[in-house]
Amino acid sequence: MKHIMLSDKIDIPKYLNDYGIRPTVVRIIVFRAIYELHDTFSLTDLENTLDSVDKSTLFRTLSLFAQHHLIHRIEDGSGATKYGLCRNDHVCRVDELHCHFYCESCRKTYCLDHTYVPIVHYPKGFELHSADYLLKGLCPDCRNRRHD
Repeated sequence: MKHIMLSDKIDIPKYLNDYGIRPTVVRIIVFRAIYELHDTFSLTDLENTLDSVDKSTLFRTLSLFAQHHLIHRIEDGSGATKYGLCRNDHVCRVDELHCHFYCESCRKTYCLDHTYVPIVHYPKGFELHSADYLLKGLCPDCRNRRHD
């Protein structure tokens, strides 16, 4: 399955179909908005971008996209779940999860696409479904402002 890159022009209905998602008008609109955000986002961010789609529909659509590994959830400690689009060679499965970085100054969350969650050995009999690995500190912009 081909994974998208930021520069790709994609056929969204075909892309959704490839992931087993029926491409309704709302799902196409939501995916296009996510794709064009180029960044992590919250439900509120998406709600502000798509004022014609109600909150419960957005939430159900995000849940569906996460189930089918088009997006992944990010718990950054801010109180609002963030989401990131699965891009490049990532399909957001548990064995391919990457780290996230939360800037304590600007409160922005970043996907560190090629910084993978370290392998954790856990007792026999457990089955891992997800892993969150969050780094906190200052992003390059905030660090530069602080040191200027």
